Amino acid sequence: MRTILMGVYLAVLLAAMLVPCKHALHMFQQNRYEVKRYAAWIRDNWKSGMRRALYPFLIIFAAGVLAFLLKFEQVLVLCTITAGILAFRLLKKEYHAEYIKPLVYTGRVKRQIAVMAVLIILILALATLHPGRIFCMLTLAFCYFGPWLLIFLVAAVTSPIERGVQRWYINDAKRMLKEHSDLIKIGITGSYGKTSTKNVIQSVVSEQFNSLMTPASYNTPMGITRTIREHLKPIHRVFVCEMGADKVGDIMELMEFVKPSIGVVTSIGPQHLSTFGSQENITREKMQMIEMLPEDGLGILNIDNPLIRDYKPKNKVRIVTYGIENTEADYRAEDIVFDARGSRFTLVHGDERIPFETKLLGDLNILNILSAIICSRELGIDWPVIRKAVREMHQVEHRLELKKIRGLTFIDDAFNANPSGAGMALRVLAKMPGRRFIVTPGMIELGEQQDEINRAFGRQMLGCADEVVLVGRRQVKPIAEGVEESGFDMSHCLIVDTVKEAFDYIWKNAGPQDTILLENDLPDAFNH
Repeated sequence: MRTILMGVYLAVLLAAMLVPCKHALHMFQQNRYEVKRYAAWIRDNWKSGMRRALYPFLIIFAAGVLAFLLKFEQVLVLCTITAGILAFRLLKKEYHAEYIKPLVYTGRVKRQIAVMAVLIILILALATLHPGRIFCMLTLAFCYFGPWLLIFLVAAVTSPIERGVQRWYINDAKRMLKEHSDLIKIGITGSYGKTSTKNVIQSVVSEQFNSLMTPASYNTPMGITRTIREHLKPIHRVFVCEMGADKVGDIMELMEFVKPSIGVVTSIGPQHLSTFGSQENITREKMQMIEMLPEDGLGILNIDNPLIRDYKPKNKVRIVTYGIENTEADYRAEDIVFDARGSRFTLVHGDERIPFETKLLGDLNILNILSAIICSRELGIDWPVIRKAVREMHQVEHRLELKKIRGLTFIDDAFNANPSGAGMALRVLAKMPGRRFIVTPGMIELGEQQDEINRAFGRQMLGCADEVVLVGRRQVKPIAEGVEESGFDMSHCLIVDTVKEAFDYIWKNAGPQDTILLENDLPDAFNH
């Protein structure tokens, strides 16, 4: 009888572990499978995690107290019921959960699931060697809290496997690039603006060349590898490659991998300070893009950005600059006008003054277009072709994208806000008709400066927005402080817990003549 009860208990226990295991793997994925980032996330979120764990803890604690008043067989029944309650509660909650970025069951995650399953079975099997009341209490606690700690062991077991798999795929991609010897490769990096710039450059260059770009935000070694292995064909003449970095050494690795002849640095600022450690490290890392170009290559720099402008690259590669504010830029935009249809500006290059119009909004998008113009001219594309491409190019999804939803006008700037981009989005909003709404959770991954940057963001809203909706009470406290410090009427500043609540407010209060800015998305890892 005891054996049967033990088997039933372990089966129910495993059911109760399904959701905690999934959540732990989900957060590990959102922290890019990096143990240090995951550990930092655990450290930053343990208090809110413990608050959510209060109900399961009380159930387990109550069962523990009762266990010392019962026989072992009765304890097993009690613990089975307790585990069943936990399983039912967790699975029900998970069924109704909505994630901004759900867990993606990649090959890597499937291998992690297999290793985690083996580890759990081994731990429970060892625990059954000494059954008793302590065994029951420890296994009950383990079913809820254990998966979060097991991630560290899973990472230790799977890391060598993943490194081997990645090395094989990357070497195969390098072989393909080497065989494609006449391919023109354009590398793009920056603290922000990389993906938008890549899309804009692709839109213009592809008017004349068969061009491949890395999709979405595929800017890591494996994302670039996947693009090359799955999509690079002999007909391609140009490869537009976004290169991301959130720690020292990332750009060097990608430059040695892709070896572009043209490099674009879009911007440098306080992005990923928590992993880089200092602004100096960020600047040096991003400028590796230029310093590792061949001497007969081309570096394209946004000299409106002071950190780029003041940096002296340690090589002799030819540099072409662009900007809006800096009059010394080789390519400059003047007479900029924004409205609900997009933007218009005049390109100034030497004695040339060429009018442009585009559906894209904002100074940053105009800067992106300037970098695309430089690339295109370098590749011999004529002005009429460039103007047509700029006029007809599609808005980049979630990056100051004008869209209509339920008859309302939205400016969707939901992808990963940064201080410069957020300020510019507010300036665009200020020029829009009707009442102006902003919905935002603020900015993340800015290290020790995060609170002050968000506070400054809040102060900027005065005069740009009429209604402020802040999402995530813990996250947005500094923004609310900045809004209040600016003298904004706080009766028009709403703080909500979820994105759903924010949209419920918008649907109820905004009208067809109004404009709503969605500034920054919030990954689930930062919404706990």
